[in-house]
Amino acid sequence: MADVLTFTDRGIYCPAGDFYIDPWRPVDRALITHGHSDHARWGMQRYLATTGTAPVMRHRLGDITLETTDYDVETRIGDATVSFHPAGHVPGSAQIRVAVKGEVWVVSGDYKTVADGLSEPFEPVPCHAFITECTFGLPIFKWTPEDILTRQINDWWAANAAAGRISILGAYALGKAQRLLSTVNPDIGPILTHGAIENTNDVLRAQGVTLPDTIRVSADTTHKTHPGALVLATPSALGTSWARKFGTASTAFASGWMALRGVRRRRAADRGFIVSDHADWEGLNTAIKATGATKVFATHGYTGAFQKWLSSQGYDAHIVSTDYQGEGFDQADEAEA
Repeated sequence: MADVLTFTDRGIYCPAGDFYIDPWRPVDRALITHGHSDHARWGMQRYLATTGTAPVMRHRLGDITLETTDYDVETRIGDATVSFHPAGHVPGSAQIRVAVKGEVWVVSGDYKTVADGLSEPFEPVPCHAFITECTFGLPIFKWTPEDILTRQINDWWAANAAAGRISILGAYALGKAQRLLSTVNPDIGPILTHGAIENTNDVLRAQGVTLPDTIRVSADTTHKTHPGALVLATPSALGTSWARKFGTASTAFASGWMALRGVRRRRAADRGFIVSDHADWEGLNTAIKATGATKVFATHGYTGAFQKWLSSQGYDAHIVSTDYQGEGFDQADEAEA
């Protein structure tokens, strides 16, 4: 039986439906798993994504031709049947199921298996072949349980506020920032946000996502205007003049890469919180087993090591080269190790 999906220099391609999934070069028709910029790129003639992903795509990509679908709805495209299923990565994120002549393949996009109270929880999709990310495909990666993580962050913030320090926490503008916002205790103090994060907050609030009150950082904002505040910042803003105006602050990173010894030190952070919107080692293995797939393709992450592990477990395992980045800003640290 012919492969349902093939791997090209433009992206993952379905010949039966003449469409691509998360392509990184311009194509006619693109099916998009979620709104992060390494998966939803500008330049496609037509896009198809979930209803929950569409607003942030329009915010980031502008005036695009975008068709939407709900989860679990089957759509016929050429000789292929496609449907989108919750990935648990960020609000609206999806795995994409493609069926051709009884053969079912699933593209995971980015995913995590632990419910965070913000994203639609991951649902395993039975298939013959599973194309999985493995950003954190090593046994060392194990995430802090949600209740412990919440206590760690709030205790860190409260201690800083009591000492008169600002707390600056680095997080992605889409997904992780809102996840952290949903766990912090706003009674500790005011919550300030970088403009890129607040713009995304506005988009998600308009979709009905409940978040605590936040204050957009302006040119006049300093440690004196909001003493004891928690500042959510994009990773690229940390260590810049934007962050330095908050005076002697305590800086922390919330990332899966904090599980690696030395990453926090190289980031000059006071604290590292081990949390990710990607699956950890246990999550990856649990998700793959739940699909029932016998053929697995590993993409973006520790692909070599993960492919060897899957092969040792009896899977027909392969590596796929893509342009996806995962938690890219911390991945640069790992590449320098």
